[in-house]
Amino acid sequence: MTPLAGIIAARIRATGPITLADYMQICLMDSRHGYYATRDPFGVAGDFITAPEVHQMFGELCGLALAQAWLDQGAPAPFALVEPGPGRGTLMADMLRAIRQVPGMISAAEVALIEASAHLRGVQRDRLGAVTHIGGVEDTGSKPLFMIGNEFIDALPIRQYQRTTDGWRERMVGLSDDGLRMGLGPVVPLARAGSEGDIVEECPEGAAFAEAAARHIARHGGAAILIDYGSWNGFGDTFQALRDHAPEDPLAHPGQADLTAHVDFAALAAAAWRGGAIVSRPVRQGDWLCALGADARAARLAAAGDTGAMAALRRLTHPSEMGHLFKVIAIWPKGAPPVPGFVALEAHADDA
Repeated sequence: MTPLAGIIAARIRATGPITLADYMQICLMDSRHGYYATRDPFGVAGDFITAPEVHQMFGELCGLALAQAWLDQGAPAPFALVEPGPGRGTLMADMLRAIRQVPGMISAAEVALIEASAHLRGVQRDRLGAVTHIGGVEDTGSKPLFMIGNEFIDALPIRQYQRTTDGWRERMVGLSDDGLRMGLGPVVPLARAGSEGDIVEECPEGAAFAEAAARHIARHGGAAILIDYGSWNGFGDTFQALRDHAPEDPLAHPGQADLTAHVDFAALAAAAWRGGAIVSRPVRQGDWLCALGADARAARLAAAGDTGAMAALRRLTHPSEMGHLFKVIAIWPKGAPPVPGFVALEAHADDA
């Protein structure tokens, strides 16, 4: 039993089963034993590898996409350049290197990171220097917001509901003789269709984040690009754990494994509409990167002696690698040109 498993078990004995959202929040962010609070989980030596860690071209292309959106909106200065969940700071470092090639952009950018982990904030300062950490997009004032979030929403706490003969019940974390286990709470008034045994997931924090970003962009300008794995109107149990680059039971080692769930892009789009902005159709990561010129960038890097560029291109864009698993969605103000690589999604569209 991990130290955090004992803490969670004691809480359940004292107050009863906890929601999956509470379980995720404790496991990931507990100040003493939480996953992100105690380690750097990225890269080969960690538990998983994200796209920015695969190759510099990912961050460079993300930065140039934001740069074009900034130019299309009249190159406002100053503006907030924001990344939520920035990990080691690799993506931001690569974006900054790219936007330095755009006249006037780097001097207009006020870099801010949204990071809950004190440990990772230190890692980011070591990588990027004296950066500003903020609690949310509301802390950027009235400046235009240009933001990229990569694998941020998937780590936000979710709630799960299972259809039973008498209605939807929330899935809870409780105790058995063998330790932590999943169970069902009371019937809840969930307005979702489904058959007995079906499971649906909701991510209230993800929707709130997308709505807040969209509201800011609608009022003050800017653009947001969100990259994650997921689907449109996702259905089923996608709650998962990863430790040492391998999947495991999410209840097995609390605080020692990464916990995530697939992102429902339909929910993010609906939140962006509520915020008053335009939102794109989700596109596959591979298609988006290639539309931005990933093939040409990889070829130039390979010609210059980068022996890993072509392998990295495949990993980032090929359908059997990250290319189709990860999706990308963008948000921009009404009346502004679309963010490069995206097409606006009509409100209330049934699929995308």
